[in-house]
Amino acid sequence: MEPLPSYWTYDRFLRQLDNGELKAIMAGLVRQLYELSVVDASFVGLDSTPVMANTKQNNPKSFAKSKFSKENHPKSDPDCALGVHSTSNQHNERRYEFYWGYKSHVLVDCISGLPLYELTTQANIMDSTVAVDILAAANQILPLQGCSFLADKGYDAKSIYNTVKSVYDGEAFIPLKKRNSKSKALPAGNLICDAGLAMHKDGKTTDNNRTRQKFCCPFRQSKTDVCPCNHKNWNNGKKNRGCVKYRIVPTDYRLSIDRSCLCFKRTYALRTECERYNSRFKASGQERLWVRNGASAANLNTLAHISALAVALAAVLHGSHSYRSAKQLRRSA
Repeated sequence: MEPLPSYWTYDRFLRQLDNGELKAIMAGLVRQLYELSVVDASFVGLDSTPVMANTKQNNPKSFAKSKFSKENHPKSDPDCALGVHSTSNQHNERRYEFYWGYKSHVLVDCISGLPLYELTTQANIMDSTVAVDILAAANQILPLQGCSFLADKGYDAKSIYNTVKSVYDGEAFIPLKKRNSKSKALPAGNLICDAGLAMHKDGKTTDNNRTRQKFCCPFRQSKTDVCPCNHKNWNNGKKNRGCVKYRIVPTDYRLSIDRSCLCFKRTYALRTECERYNSRFKASGQERLWVRNGASAANLNTLAHISALAVALAAVLHGSHSYRSAKQLRRSA
């Protein structure tokens, strides 16, 4: 039996190997599983997971103040970039951590929990900017027509909604990302003024390809000289006094989705399969890299996804549940 290649040989192999060749192997495995009805594109979820570079600046025991400064780029890995990821899944907590490294973007079948396509980018690349390209590449492997696309609020972008709806004739299940949505409203839809009173509708206005509903002060023509909250526009000397607020009327697909309905909540709950797969991906040792360049990082990530697909294919072909575990598969080999 031939000895295993040395560390330096394997390192050189990862650095010089074209990632497109590994992508082709992964696509072949996905097609085989699709033909065996193991995976499909009925419910697909997209998520990213941080992959930390092999540098001392990612050491949690390092307390250097400038270790996450853009001017202090790691010399050990010139291809990595500065990124940030959330350290809590709670909606009322805003806890973030900075790191030097990359991101592994994975499109997952939310029924089988297997990857369909993956892309490795630098850590400073926003998730929403690569979603359309990932869907286009995955559509070349298996058809995404009529799919239900699931993603977190990091993918709340109009381009993604429009692509899912118009190109793939699918449905998007993405929660809204809060953007200046501080105006409180009553169940009937009327906004609440600063004094806590229901405002009155005062027509609609259209500009910049958007339609806005105008709300006015309930006492705008009142003869009283007192405003409950002493608003700055109350004593403006005009006939119509008081505050004015606007709300955008949902005319696009993104704002027309009812995110409070039971169908949306049940379908979006399938996105937890993305989190489960990310946990399996990290368990393969990819959370912290041992290589020091972008090409090797991308190849290692693709190999990790290939191994997950290969284990699943072996379990299906041999009909053995023990093959579903990577550890048991290595023992049987």
